[in-house]
Amino acid sequence: MFIDAKTRVCAVIGNPVEHSLSPAIHNAAFEKEGLPICYVAFRVEDLAPAVAGIRALNLLGVSVTIPHKVAVMAYLDEIEETARQIGSVNTILNRQGRLIGYNSDGTGALRALREAGIELSGKRIVVLGSGGAARAIAFSIGKAAPLSTMTLLSVEPGPCERLAEDLARTLPFPVRWFEHTEESLAQCLKEADGIIHCTPVGMNPHPDATLVPASLLRAGQFVFDAVYTPLKTRLLREAESAGCRVVPGVEMFLYQAAFQFECWTGRRAPLDVMRKVVMECLS
Repeated sequence: MFIDAKTRVCAVIGNPVEHSLSPAIHNAAFEKEGLPICYVAFRVEDLAPAVAGIRALNLLGVSVTIPHKVAVMAYLDEIEETARQIGSVNTILNRQGRLIGYNSDGTGALRALREAGIELSGKRIVVLGSGGAARAIAFSIGKAAPLSTMTLLSVEPGPCERLAEDLARTLPFPVRWFEHTEESLAQCLKEADGIIHCTPVGMNPHPDATLVPASLLRAGQFVFDAVYTPLKTRLLREAESAGCRVVPGVEMFLYQAAFQFECWTGRRAPLDVMRKVVMECLS
């Protein structure tokens, strides 16, 4: 990549950021498209001056990761509606000094499901988890498709109830929630057309863990797992064996990065190159 005085800069801010795959993915995409843009990683502890620096240095766009996704909202000029409802931002566009916040996590999950041919309209969906990923995915899916019902299950009743209340105020279909127990899980999955897993269970270094016993999975359901390390979790392996349609979390990761690329550049993302880099990094 050739860098000169005309090169624009994008970045990821967070703490830590040393593990981030975003520089490799976005730089490959910018290079493929011949764009004079580079992408770097900044470890940020003090958020306010970092956001001021986006304006002062005229950065083109920024990815926001842990622990700043919620706090950064207070420093932005505008927040896209769904990101505001989700309550967190992971993408910033600098539009002539005006900083606009988006959340590409839910958008990435929604596109991953659509690209896999999953029909959501009229379906009974169970969401496992009530944290940031669950909020992003539940709001994005619920606003995009008229589900029959959405049911939330979580081991944390407080956040789960609050998320259900927030969703119910916005979405035009019934939203239910239950504390996650063996009994509630079995009952909810018996009625479910699709399962969306949004907890860290099954992530490396514990790839043999799962929240869903294989006996509860059945042919005809779809199963999406937001975990992408390992590439195919135990949940997805067992769902595939049961005859379910499966959507791996790496697809969400890929499409959320594609959303960021398209937001910053106004161009269609080169998905083939981005996918190749993601798979090389995760392999």
